[in-house]
Amino acid sequence: MTDFFKGIKPVKFAGPKSKNLLAYRYYNKDEIVLGKRMEDHIRPAIAYWHTFAWEGGDPFGGRTFDRPWFGPTLDHAKLKADIAFELFDLLDAPFFCFHDRDIAPEGETLAESNKNVRAIAEIFRRKMEKSRTRLLWGTANLFSNRRYMAGAATNPDPDVFAYAAAQVKNVLEITHELGGENYVLWGGREGYETLLNTRIGPEMEQMARFISLVIDHAKKIGFQGQILIEPKPQEPSKHQYDFDVATVYGFLKKYGLEKEVKCNIEVGHAFLAGHSFEHELALAASLGLLGSVDANRNDLQSGWDTDQFPNSVPETALAFHQILKAGGLGKGGFNFDAKVRRQSIDPADLLHGHVGGLDVLARSLKAAAAIIEDGTYDRIIDERYAGWQEKEAQAMLSGKRSLEQIAKRVEKENLNPQPCSGQQEYLENLINRFV
Repeated sequence: MTDFFKGIKPVKFAGPKSKNLLAYRYYNKDEIVLGKRMEDHIRPAIAYWHTFAWEGGDPFGGRTFDRPWFGPTLDHAKLKADIAFELFDLLDAPFFCFHDRDIAPEGETLAESNKNVRAIAEIFRRKMEKSRTRLLWGTANLFSNRRYMAGAATNPDPDVFAYAAAQVKNVLEITHELGGENYVLWGGREGYETLLNTRIGPEMEQMARFISLVIDHAKKIGFQGQILIEPKPQEPSKHQYDFDVATVYGFLKKYGLEKEVKCNIEVGHAFLAGHSFEHELALAASLGLLGSVDANRNDLQSGWDTDQFPNSVPETALAFHQILKAGGLGKGGFNFDAKVRRQSIDPADLLHGHVGGLDVLARSLKAAAAIIEDGTYDRIIDERYAGWQEKEAQAMLSGKRSLEQIAKRVEKENLNPQPCSGQQEYLENLINRFV
């Protein structure tokens, strides 16, 4: 044990009346909700990058955190791994997620970089033998190094494409070896800044080929997890090819990959795309793309992805309702893609962020479950669409009626449908009773 979290005791469930700010008040991992343990619904994970690799900088200032593992050597990375698992154990976290560049320093060559990553992965393997924390997903950082300034899979230089593919191969194999349940393709710079130097068609073809290579290799090594794309609009590229769920689906459908890949959906990214988190979840579920979730929130008065911990039960409850109605996240989970504020410099702040976030998720889950168990909301929605279950409506929908036949029936039966209330205010008030 290191002394970084010296004096901090493991976080336990203490109940809603607890005055202990480093205790779970609502997150009781073994509580049964809709027939399943709370932890198995949420499947929370800690993000290695924000929690351990972020230095507290912003566009106008550099590092504010003074962490003992900040440094360029493999020894620093080993210390970071030690402290990471101490935090996992203190929070009783079932999962974590990482990029390769979060966990180990980059070397002079890819072989050296991969060797460094494997050295830390071996430390993870040994620690996971003694800890209950498992790997939710891994991914490769294909955006920080200057070689990726024009993208990775979509780069105009085929050698950059090849380098990125080799980097992903290593992380995919490590994810598999560590028992990871998902692999995320995060296209941080898969887009363009100006059309003056861009050919969109070839870049899209390159990205499709890249994803196909990953899918093929995953099958070759026996990886049984999900391959996920994380939709990400606007930043850092002005035009991202993975802008939102709808864009990703259109891309996957074009290249015949829609059965092979799902989405990892982030709250902040949904907001930057002009959507709600609830919308992206509902659309992904309807398209069969709901894979996993990044839990966070944006500052609504800032124009970038601020990655704050979730703290709105009403918003998150509606998201959970979509997830529960879709049958849950399966192999996915709620990864806290969130970071403490740059002024939150104490070790305890890392725990407070996750404790508060988990309590919000727990309250949201129970609220969503109560909405489902009550049944009123779902019954109203069912009634709104009930007409489509009738024989003639089903005939139109299934293609058994031509436009001419439909028109003749309207005239013959003298149809004159009248609008019904959408009941938005009533439904808003109804939902507020549960949150």
